[in-house]
Amino acid sequence: MPCVAYGAVKGGIQRMKIAIPREQRPDESRVAASPETVKKLINLGFEVSVETGAGVGAAITDEAYSAAGATIAPDATVAYGEADVVARVRRPQADELKGIKPGALLVAIVDPFRAGDELQPMQEAGVTAFAMDLIPRITRAQSMDVLSSQSNLAGYKAVLDGAAVYGRAFPMMMTAAGTVPPAKVLVMGAGVAGLQAIATAKRLGAVVSATDVRPAAKEQVESLGGTFVAVEDEEFKQAETAGGYAKEMSPEYQKKQADLIAETIKKMDMVITTALIPGRPAPKLVSAEMVESMKPGSVIVDLAVETGGNCELSEAGKVVEHNDVQIVGHLNVPGRLAADASALYARNIYNFIELLVDKEAKALALDWEDQIVAETCIIRDGQLVHPALAPKAEPEPEPEAAAAEPAAAETEAEAGSEESAESAPETSGDKQGG
Repeated sequence: MPCVAYGAVKGGIQRMKIAIPREQRPDESRVAASPETVKKLINLGFEVSVETGAGVGAAITDEAYSAAGATIAPDATVAYGEADVVARVRRPQADELKGIKPGALLVAIVDPFRAGDELQPMQEAGVTAFAMDLIPRITRAQSMDVLSSQSNLAGYKAVLDGAAVYGRAFPMMMTAAGTVPPAKVLVMGAGVAGLQAIATAKRLGAVVSATDVRPAAKEQVESLGGTFVAVEDEEFKQAETAGGYAKEMSPEYQKKQADLIAETIKKMDMVITTALIPGRPAPKLVSAEMVESMKPGSVIVDLAVETGGNCELSEAGKVVEHNDVQIVGHLNVPGRLAADASALYARNIYNFIELLVDKEAKALALDWEDQIVAETCIIRDGQLVHPALAPKAEPEPEPEAAAAEPAAAETEAEAGSEESAESAPETSGDKQGG
């Protein structure tokens, strides 16, 4: 059954309210609404309250929001007021939930599989929380897919960040004084971020190679002018989930692929890593020995650094040097292009919220049977409700005569747990934003 909620009464008409707070994390400069989406939200039936300074990091002034029809609130508590919906970029910390109305809908990039204890304050606040990073990979949800919109920018920025520390030119240059050879770039992981990195490096004039464990990636890489590098055996042909994510490969395959990559990396000037395993730490693809085999002046850009990193030597939030190789590990890479990242994210947010609204009644009407609504909801009525997050029920004690049966049930439970982890969506890196 749909759940309907209403906002405050104004002029005899019930109006929904939405709040856009300023992000408080030090590495976050994005914002969850743009002047464009503020106008659309108002047309949808919302009163929009934006915390002062919310758009500063994304080059959006309070005046721009006000001109679009938003009310500017002096702080988050005032912005929350009687808000029926709170739209954020990142999951709120405990002190960022003060003043939020119990029962309000909270929409954000929650990164739930790495949130740990930070989910508890949201449960205690009584909000219904939706994780935008759990948007299912189905056709009608593409306009809401924040991981893709943010990863696209991350892949582009990764090449620019690498070029900024690379001490040579990217394209081949023929001059009277001699020829400058083109840079050789290897992109590891050909998802959204990886494909954009390939395209960007090609536009800059580099010779690009790429690797991925998903067979479908080969055609995509080659369509962008890259050379595909992989051990193409039987395991490789089965290395993709039904949802389009990469599966974790066997140790034997990883060894064969690592040997091939080790030989390839020796010839590269730049390596950009984007590989992720859904719900798990990023796989280690570039060892210390591989780094030491690279030419002096080479560069590694690790887009998976926030989930542990694909490079053994990368450090989150730092650019480190090892054996004359620069290893770039910037945090929140989409946020380094805050204006564009915010514009895209704001549209993702609007498209999702539009799904929750009855346009005729101009009221919130949540259809819990809708796949998008059901699969993005992680907290409802103070409880964790996502299958991959909800606590597993304790098994019922069995009579002694049936002592062998619980063992089988336990095995099934463990298998189910593994399946849930494997089917969990990506949270950062190749799908940046968490």
